[in-house]
Amino acid sequence: RRYGLWFRLRKVILWLLGVYIAIPFLVKLCPAIQAKLVFLNFVRVPYFIDLKRPQDQGLNHTCNYYLQPEEDVTIGVWHTVPAALWKNARGKDQPWFEEALGSSHPVILYLHGNAGTRGGDHRVELYKVLSSLGYHVVTFDYRGWGDSIGSPSERGMTYDALHVFDWIKARSGDNPVYIWGHSLGTGVATNLVRRLCERETPPDALILESPFTNIREEARSHPFSIYRYFPGFDWFFLDPITTSGIKFANDENVKYISCSLLILHAEDDPVVPFHLGKKLYNIAATSRSFRDYKVQFVPFHTDLGYRHKYIYRSPELPRILR
Repeated sequence: RRYGLWFRLRKVILWLLGVYIAIPFLVKLCPAIQAKLVFLNFVRVPYFIDLKRPQDQGLNHTCNYYLQPEEDVTIGVWHTVPAALWKNARGKDQPWFEEALGSSHPVILYLHGNAGTRGGDHRVELYKVLSSLGYHVVTFDYRGWGDSIGSPSERGMTYDALHVFDWIKARSGDNPVYIWGHSLGTGVATNLVRRLCERETPPDALILESPFTNIREEARSHPFSIYRYFPGFDWFFLDPITTSGIKFANDENVKYISCSLLILHAEDDPVVPFHLGKKLYNIAATSRSFRDYKVQFVPFHTDLGYRHKYIYRSPELPRILR
């Protein structure tokens, strides 16, 4: 009986070891697998929500739009008006919400991270906080996320963000427009703002929450990467990311950005290590492109428990944003 148990256990161990060794070769042969692991756009959490009905998530002053950045690409957008406009927003349709962007309130374009949708719980809570502080919040799902149509790619995500930014600017008049990126969305945000600065239409400020330096360093530092000590890790796992055209080079982009920059990062972030956010700040703070602009790094102590996506809970956030 002991021999039979040991035999079965050994078979399981050998099978698991075989799978562990096979996965790097599979990723190397099929770079699209690694791209899916970066985007995680197939993970839709929470499930069973109707993105056409933001009011079901407690956003009664939010309108759902659909925009078309390119042919065969449609993206779902939510526009939450400032809390001061909540009563006026009741029962209003898209034209009213679009016109409201011209009211005397600043606008935040929020670029979310990988996995989930614009209706993710922590994202919805942030919209509520920002709305209560007097901001319009415009957010959307990149092509391939949520109910947005198209295939995900770094280029496509950046173009979607550019399209929404231009759509906002065409309606917001002289109101300030800020870009807020979270996690993977920080890569989209710096891509976008670099492009805006190059065409001399920068936003009024850039806010990066839980940012990394570039996708290779993030993948290498990610605590869930069980292969980081695997021989040939870069060749097996990081090179396929680059082959797929995925860079999200925040550390390079900040050298070409000319607007105020605010970086927020929790010390106990288990997804994007705190040291990557600090490293990005050090690169930006010494960049000549920021010499005429304020660059600020705000850490949140481990004891606060904000981790990767709960900085919105900070009672200091209104003061920090002011």
